[in-house]
Amino acid sequence: MKKIVLVLMVFSTFIIAQEKNKMSVDEKTGKPMLVGICDRSAFADTSFSWWFDSEHDNYTPDSAAVKEIGDKLNDIKITIVMGTWCSDSHREVPRFFKILDQLNYDQKNLTLICVDRKKSAPSGDVEKLNIDLVPTFIFYQGDKEIGRIVESPKESLEKDMLKILLK
Repeated sequence: MKKIVLVLMVFSTFIIAQEKNKMSVDEKTGKPMLVGICDRSAFADTSFSWWFDSEHDNYTPDSAAVKEIGDKLNDIKITIVMGTWCSDSHREVPRFFKILDQLNYDQKNLTLICVDRKKSAPSGDVEKLNIDLVPTFIFYQGDKEIGRIVESPKESLEKDMLKILLK
């Protein structure tokens, strides 16, 4: 019993030590940027909400593709690696969240990692993910990567997602 309590204490300390939604300063622009593990609430900050809310609200996903995705995402985990300094991330990430919203995707299965211009982050093991361009959306079934969308979709986010899920 003592071992279980000790393990839980160490684990909870590790979780608390991982600060979410950490802000840094973009050396190129002097503007705030997010780095490390984040969640969607980070985009409520006015430094990011101006582009996130606008793109999210104005995007209309392809309803047929979203319907076809349906519950195919139920056992899929997703990792998003993005830069809040990146115009492609400004466009694609809010659109991606809109699609997830329409699918009622359980965002506990989503990991959001924000990187600096060197594609690094203080946490999140970005180096292991082989990130060259952002945003990168990585889809996992169990521990196996089943596909990714890099920088911008070939057709649309929802159609590219569907192709990954149908493989």
